[in-house]
Amino acid sequence: MDLGECSKIHDLALRADYEIASKDRDLFFELDAVDHLESFIADCDRRTELAKKRLAETQEEISAEVAAKAEKVHELNEEIGKLLAKAEQLGAEGNVDEAQKVLQEVEKVRTTKKDAEEEYRNSMPASSFQQQKLRVCEVCSAYLGLHDNDRRLADHFGGKLHLGFIQIREKLDQLKKTVVEKQEKRNQERLKRREEREKEEKVKKRTRSKSKEHKRSRSRERRARRRSRSPSREKKRSASREKKRSPSRDREKKRSASRDRERRRRHRSRSHSRSHRHEQSSRHRERRDGVNGRSDPRRADERGSGDF
Repeated sequence: MDLGECSKIHDLALRADYEIASKDRDLFFELDAVDHLESFIADCDRRTELAKKRLAETQEEISAEVAAKAEKVHELNEEIGKLLAKAEQLGAEGNVDEAQKVLQEVEKVRTTKKDAEEEYRNSMPASSFQQQKLRVCEVCSAYLGLHDNDRRLADHFGGKLHLGFIQIREKLDQLKKTVVEKQEKRNQERLKRREEREKEEKVKKRTRSKSKEHKRSRSRERRARRRSRSPSREKKRSASREKKRSPSRDREKKRSASRDRERRRRHRSRSHSRSHRHEQSSRHRERRDGVNGRSDPRRADERGSGDF
């Protein structure tokens, strides 16, 4: 088919790189290939259906029995054409013995075809039988005649267009199977990863529940040990807890104690200052009396006694 030049890059080095990369990692380019080949097959099938409708409109209607006999003749023609194409290919490859065997099979099919054509001719009027009956090839959508000779059939079934569509259809079926297998494999891997994640989550939950239960048991043991301790120790611990709970009370006590110490210090300083002032005043008074001619009576007695 004349499709024009391909827009892709055809390079053997790139193909080798792709094959090497596909071994390490699944690039999944089969999906693109399936879409590309399906476009060819869909176009061919669409042409085949249009050709069938056109033939149904132009050719005369025949009964189901006659149509079945004509279909048998067409099938034998296709078989002869395929065998002749195969024989030519084997001859070109140098396999002469296999080619001779295929030609012998062709002679047998030709004999069967003559009998089928005789039955078909006897079931139809002579005027209708002379009319060329056409059929559409289901592979490549080309027209095939009921009375085509062997050369024409061999050219058709051995041609590039017919063989190309056969190769495309076979490759498409193979790629579809590959895609289905890879999708199933990927789904299985996804399910496996999901199961592994679920197992990990279950293990984490179990470990968390075990740790919580362990903490609860330890707290219960601590409470039991506290109950089993002596009352005096329990009082001390309660007092320490009380101190910890009420730091404001301790601070208030310390402040009151400091205030008491400050008051006592001030009181002592005041009493000391008063005694000091009293001594100074008495000394000053004695000096003043001495200056004014006053004498101490004790000293006068001492003078009078002569001891002075």
